[in-house]
Amino acid sequence: MKIRVVSSKDEIETLGSDEEIVHLAFRPSNTDIFSLVMKCPDVKALHIPSSYKKTLSRSAEMYLEMQGIKLLEGDVWGHRKDINEYSEVSRNVYDRITELRNEGLPEEEIAEKMSKETRLSPDFIEFLMKEK
Repeated sequence: MKIRVVSSKDEIETLGSDEEIVHLAFRPSNTDIFSLVMKCPDVKALHIPSSYKKTLSRSAEMYLEMQGIKLLEGDVWGHRKDINEYSEVSRNVYDRITELRNEGLPEEEIAEKMSKETRLSPDFIEFLMKEK
């Protein structure tokens, strides 16, 4: 799964309408979120650092919820935007989730274990498990 990394509000205009997951590496305003949703009608999730998520307005959260867009917390570790505008979730992450499911672990335990192994947030792992 590819995650489009957006470093500034100016980049919102460069997004394609087919983006499904967008990581906002800046503190978004309500207007930025509204613009992003209008530009990307197929977006399924916004991924933002936890420090930025804490400052997001309640109205922005409610708007995303009404649009059926998940608000996920976390960082994109080790990604270099100057090399590629997308960060990608490795196939190994999906394989490991399948392996843990086959072992019979409950979803919450899988999310917790995968979070420790991959440094992805538990809510992002849960999102990946539902999308797969």
